[in-house]
This record gives sequence, structure tokens and C-alpha cells, in this order.
Amino acid sequence: MSLRHALLGVIKDTPLTGYDLVRHFQGTVGFLWSAPQSQIYPELRRMESEGLIKAKVAPRGKKAQKRIYSITDAGMLELRRWATDFMPLPAQRDPIVLKAAFFDLAPIEAVREQLRAHIAQFQWRMEQWQAREDAIRERRAELVEVWLSRQPVEEHEHIIKLKIHALEGLIGRAHAEICWARQGLALCDEIEEQRALAQLQNGKAASAGG
Repeated sequence: MSLRHALLGVIKDTPLTGYDLVRHFQGTVGFLWSAPQSQIYPELRRMESEGLIKAKVAPRGKKAQKRIYSITDAGMLELRRWATDFMPLPAQRDPIVLKAAFFDLAPIEAVREQLRAHIAQFQWRMEQWQAREDAIRERRAELVEVWLSRQPVEEHEHIIKLKIHALEGLIGRAHAEICWARQGLALCDEIEEQRALAQLQNGKAASAGG
């Protein structure tokens, strides 16, 4: 249940309201595991009912209230268990690669459009991941710094390196996806050139036969 553990990973750093949790989620583990607000709040309620987090009710303004969530000992134990346990690789499910297997059914320009969008999407993601990596490396990542402040100083560099390693995996994947899509665009050009040449040759043959 990766969303649950992603949320525990954010709340472990500092107590947060639901609103602040959503904001910090998108700017931290949201780079690794995307989840809409509509999934986060129900999961928080389930986690609270199971004792993984607890909520303190505090006033918000004159009449309203807010719930401030913090991780419990049970929640920290579950997060450590999840981080320790071996996770088998998930089954391969890539919708774009699946679609690519049937590109021969589509016009070349439609294939190009899909591949260009793929490049643009992964370039954007890579920039986001790189910015997050830079923030961690330069000690500008707010919640990471909160977590480090509670850890032994001699472990700080190790913690930072491990967190950067996760992002480097995503950045490497983005490079590979962009390279794959660019190869696809080059293949489209090659196929189009070969088709044009074949059409020209067929036209010449037809003229000579006539």
C-alpha cells in the first residue's frame, strides 16, 4: 500500500494539518508517487483508525477547527518494516510501450505526435526531479532538513545520498524514455523516406511500362 507509506514518510518529519500534508506531499514524495487529494484524505482517516497516526484538534480562526496529524510509534514501526521488507518487482504495465507495439496501425504523423508528447512529458518530469535533487543536495529541502535535525550528525551525508539515489533512478529513466522516443522519431523519418522512395520507383516503373 504505497500511498500509506508515502504519507507516513511525510508525517514522520513533522506534525502537519491535512492541508499542509497535501502541499508537502506534492513537493516531496509526490515526485515519486503521485496521488490526488481525493485519495489522501480517506487514507489519512484509515491510518488514524488503525493507530498509525494520531490527530490533535486545534482551533482555526474563531469558529473552525483543524486536525494536526503526527506519526505514532506503531506508524513509525510500520514505516520501518515496509522500508526493510523485500518488494518483488511489479508486473510490466506500460501503456505507451503497449501502444507502440501497434504503431503500425496508425499514420506516421500520429506516431510522431505521440512520441513528441512523450519527450515533452519526460523532459518536464526530469526538470522537476532534478530540481528536487538539487534542493536535497544543497540542503534546501524543508522536510528533509527537519528529519536530519533529529538524526545523528554522522548519518546526515548517508541519508542525503540515499534520498538522492532514489531521484537519480527517476532521472535515469527519463533520459532513457526520451532517448527511446527520439529513436522512434528517427525511425518514422526512415520509414517515411523508404515509402516515398518506393512510391517514386513504382511510379517510374509504371511510366516505363506504359
